[in-house]
Amino acid sequence: MPHFNKRRVGKTALELTELGFGGATIAGMGGTVVTPEAARGVVTAALDAGIGYFDTAPHYGFGRSEHFVGDGLRFRPEPFTLSTKVGRLLKPVRSDAERTVDHSWTQPFPFEIAYDYSYDGIMRSFEASLQRLGLGKIDILLVHDIGTTTHGVEGNRRHWADLSGGGYRALDELRRQELIGAIGLGVNEWPVLMDALDIGDWDVFLLANRYNLIEQTPLEQLFPACQKRGTSIIAAGPFAAGVLAGTNVWGPASGAYRTPPPEIVDKVTALRQVADAHKVPLAAAALQFALAHPLVCSVLTGPKSPAELNGILDWWNTPIPAGFWRDLADRKLLVEGTPLPA
Repeated sequence: MPHFNKRRVGKTALELTELGFGGATIAGMGGTVVTPEAARGVVTAALDAGIGYFDTAPHYGFGRSEHFVGDGLRFRPEPFTLSTKVGRLLKPVRSDAERTVDHSWTQPFPFEIAYDYSYDGIMRSFEASLQRLGLGKIDILLVHDIGTTTHGVEGNRRHWADLSGGGYRALDELRRQELIGAIGLGVNEWPVLMDALDIGDWDVFLLANRYNLIEQTPLEQLFPACQKRGTSIIAAGPFAAGVLAGTNVWGPASGAYRTPPPEIVDKVTALRQVADAHKVPLAAAALQFALAHPLVCSVLTGPKSPAELNGILDWWNTPIPAGFWRDLADRKLLVEGTPLPA
């Protein structure tokens, strides 16, 4: 079996493979069609390839991702680490006509979302996820998409009161009882993670699309604060939702993927010029970039087929000359002081 190095999660005993598998795409994200057979197949292929960290969430396809991730991992002898998320409960609907909120999932399961970051909501979400997964353990619980970008100022004030007033206590109880190994948040906007550090001790933050070759905004405030507290970072979205891997999709802090604006297109063009000069696939550099930071314990990608997974593995194993990274720094395409791969 191929081998991936592992990195420790915060101060816990958990270790993640440096390359992880994200379960959003197999749930039919953004109109993508992924059959149940294909979804199970790519999870199995990732495990066969030596990937040992898998992330999912109730939100992804309204239970679809957790269901298929569990199918792919169940009864396998290989060790793996699994994270899922809390903050959204699933309410059954009998038809799409009963849904009250628009969504972009293809063939979602017959549920819709009810936000709940309270003590009871966290506990109910944990138990429901175990049943959807059909597994006996969840290693990491992440508070999903709390923040003003998702909920607005007033809505987030209410949800934050629930989390700080009881939801965090539920997570900490599960951790103290060793029912889970680590707790954290999974978001697209990094300022809310600074707020989270004020209400408790977190082991890991999953941050999507904010630390990659396009953007390094967490370096100045968030990462130093996490360093002091012993909180690791899972760098999701190394391709910035796809634009660094050749697609026309970009992931802003809102989490609503869209066509990249001109300034992002210009940045990608400049990055690609350096990559072409060094005969390096830009996607390979994007995939390997985040791990140069010592806080990052895993880089999370979401292939929807074994073929896409093989492409990611090829990029992972592509040698990147040191001169490429020096040129990015010299051309000020990265924030000054950004850690670079050796």
